[in-house]
Amino acid sequence: MKPIIQIQQLCAGYKKGAQFTEVIQNLDASVMQGEIVGVIGKNGIGKSTMLRTLTKEQVPLSGTITIDGKNINNFTRNEFARKVSYVSTESIRLSNCTVRELVSFGRYPYTDWFGRVTPEDEYVISEAISMVGLASLAGRYINEISDGERQRVMIARTLAQDTDIIILDEPTAFLDMPNKFEVIHLLSELTRTKNKTIIFSSHDLNIAMKEADRLWLMMPGELIDGAPEDLVLQHAISKVFGQSSLKFDHSKGEFSILRKPVGFCKLTGTGTALTWTKKALERLGFETEIDQKEHVIEIIIHQQGPDYNWELIANGERQSFTSIYGLAGFLKVRN
Repeated sequence: MKPIIQIQQLCAGYKKGAQFTEVIQNLDASVMQGEIVGVIGKNGIGKSTMLRTLTKEQVPLSGTITIDGKNINNFTRNEFARKVSYVSTESIRLSNCTVRELVSFGRYPYTDWFGRVTPEDEYVISEAISMVGLASLAGRYINEISDGERQRVMIARTLAQDTDIIILDEPTAFLDMPNKFEVIHLLSELTRTKNKTIIFSSHDLNIAMKEADRLWLMMPGELIDGAPEDLVLQHAISKVFGQSSLKFDHSKGEFSILRKPVGFCKLTGTGTALTWTKKALERLGFETEIDQKEHVIEIIIHQQGPDYNWELIANGERQSFTSIYGLAGFLKVRN
């Protein structure tokens, strides 16, 4: 199976005066048709630079990028617009332009010289607006909707462009948590139902790991490529984001702040209540994965029907709490 996108020895960056600054050096990567790839890395590592270079928004300093075996420099503007669409992080501010009108701009590679849309174009536009959940706002002006809704409009415009490859720079910027998951899940579904190839950058590792087929972890002078689960097993994610103040839990797939232990707690219970009690204790700085340590606090979780009770035993004394909030508040004051 041949890759739809092939990147070879790519160097990219920017020119300031007579000076060239390379942000990306000698990058090799490929993407197969129908994949969704999440680009992850620290601020300033070159995620946006790479995506702009892939979409011909920025000229590479050296190296080659091919799509279906053809160098992107050999595509005409209209050919490329039918092949690749792009959503940038730039905030769009337009007056006297409705949601539907802006989405309709995505059909420009298919219209005539006068920009006239056909009934088929109108159908594609309506479908794109519905897919991002903005059908009720189709007649609203762009400057009358929220930043998050505006971001959805830009994604809808890209969907209306109906390209094989969709590239998005921070598509979940400005979106609340439910909408972040919905948008990335929508993109993931497009790879399965319409065989689209999608590359998106994100600061939200949790969402990227849940939806992306592969991750590109960008580091200075290096790109680590693989399925999210493989990268966790290889300890690659902690390598990219490792800091003295952070730790990556390889069993949970999430980061947490390294805290100096304030105490040790023996925790007894089962199910969901145990999981969330443990999270609360770790947030307060207690270690719960222990064998035998001095100054251990014991907490026993009791359940009666839908209700829980937390029994705390310390220094021979017992305290009872009806919520994690009450338990945590007591421990915070106590320590």
